[in-house]
Amino acid sequence: MRLRSDIWIAAYLRRVMAAGGFVAVRKKGVPEGGAIFIRIDHLDGAGVLYGPAPQSVLDEDGAERRFRRMHTTPELDNAGIEARLKKETGFDPDLWIIEVEDRQKRNFLDDGTIVEDR
Repeated sequence: MRLRSDIWIAAYLRRVMAAGGFVAVRKKGVPEGGAIFIRIDHLDGAGVLYGPAPQSVLDEDGAERRFRRMHTTPELDNAGIEARLKKETGFDPDLWIIEVEDRQKRNFLDDGTIVEDR
């Protein structure tokens, strides 16, 4: 059974802050199961956007959240990230957007949480 989105996000926020990063909930979604998007702003005009991994790469019971980079390049400019978030929000208005600012380019996700399906 998967953790509720709001509980997973609360733990993620604590992890980022404990490591000295800045994090904020930019958009609240459905507490029970809204999709989670994490924007990592590198504070240099670029960043990375992570979103839910496809169902095909989830573990057998689907309990562990997995993320994938939402673009094919290693980084994306801020305008590109904003355009993608606007598109995703138009498709699913119940999603969460978490914003992290980190010059060290850390994503604060567990090893194995990020999958490459491209």
